[in-house]
Amino acid sequence: MKSAVKRILPKWLKDSVLYTKKILGLVLPPLFKGNSFMGSVYYAILSRQFDREHQAVLAGKVAYEEGVKKIGGSSTLLRRNIHRLEKGLIMEPRRDIFAEKFIEETVKTYQRAISQGCLQSDEKKWFTDVLVEYFSVVKETDLISKAKQLFLQSLVESEEEKRFIPYLFDELPVTDIQYDELNKLFIKRRSVRWYQDKGVPMKMIEKAVNIATLAPSACNRQPYSFYVSKTKSKAVELAKCAGGTQGWSENIPCTIVVVGDLSAYPGERDRHLIYIDASLAAMQLMLALETLGLSTCAINWPDVKMAEQKMEELLGLKLYERPIMLLSVGYGKENGSIPYSQKKSAQVLIKKV
Repeated sequence: MKSAVKRILPKWLKDSVLYTKKILGLVLPPLFKGNSFMGSVYYAILSRQFDREHQAVLAGKVAYEEGVKKIGGSSTLLRRNIHRLEKGLIMEPRRDIFAEKFIEETVKTYQRAISQGCLQSDEKKWFTDVLVEYFSVVKETDLISKAKQLFLQSLVESEEEKRFIPYLFDELPVTDIQYDELNKLFIKRRSVRWYQDKGVPMKMIEKAVNIATLAPSACNRQPYSFYVSKTKSKAVELAKCAGGTQGWSENIPCTIVVVGDLSAYPGERDRHLIYIDASLAAMQLMLALETLGLSTCAINWPDVKMAEQKMEELLGLKLYERPIMLLSVGYGKENGSIPYSQKKSAQVLIKKV
């Protein structure tokens, strides 16, 4: 409808509308920026740019509550609460009594997860081992004792000797990677846009993802997924959804769409975490792929309604799943050019406080 109207309007009228819109865009924001209420009025009446985010956050809240009841291979609530228990276990000095506010909720959710029988094995072992450790060291109160009895009713022991519980700093692996070697890797990882006509093995993507997910994530919820194209035609189709790929999308052999999951949160305050956590993992993914001989380019994904609708259709995304960015992946073309892209220096970026 909108495009049809644009076609029939005379050029002078379209130019006039665009000019008026530009002027209002300059004049109105200063008038409404004074407080949060006026800001909300502006985006409720005069601009609809946040409509999709509002809808996605609300859909995420609903999906979160549904996920607490019906647990699949992963449980967001348990991932968060078990990580909170770990932080209590490593506290110096450790309190005799901690986690009373959420231990009953944690155990009841654990019971539900075990009874539904869908948890991924490593996740189930981590939940179990940390709860066993918690109840072995915490001082019992009436509430903790009650939670412990509930836990023992559902306890699933693992035969594996290694326990997935907090450990000491000096148990971390020793690495011989020094600053100079890391610097070389960072310099080698450039935004490559020209690739050899050669497929990317899915096993290499899986290998890189397995270490990329070691990136930090708020309460270890890891609210993201990587949608990987299986064919070059699909890679090109996905890449063309982004505005910054015109002229080079046809040569992309593999595209990864990094998608954030707002169903990981019960409240609006955490809505930005999908962007933070997914970006941390995406950066590690690009570096991991580089060590495997694969070049990448991070492709910007602005919040454009038509593009998002197209991506939702191609990937079958739910309302609460939002594309964060795209990554093109492939074997770099030897004679392909790369932008110099001078970076800001530490002197510019560091603000001493």
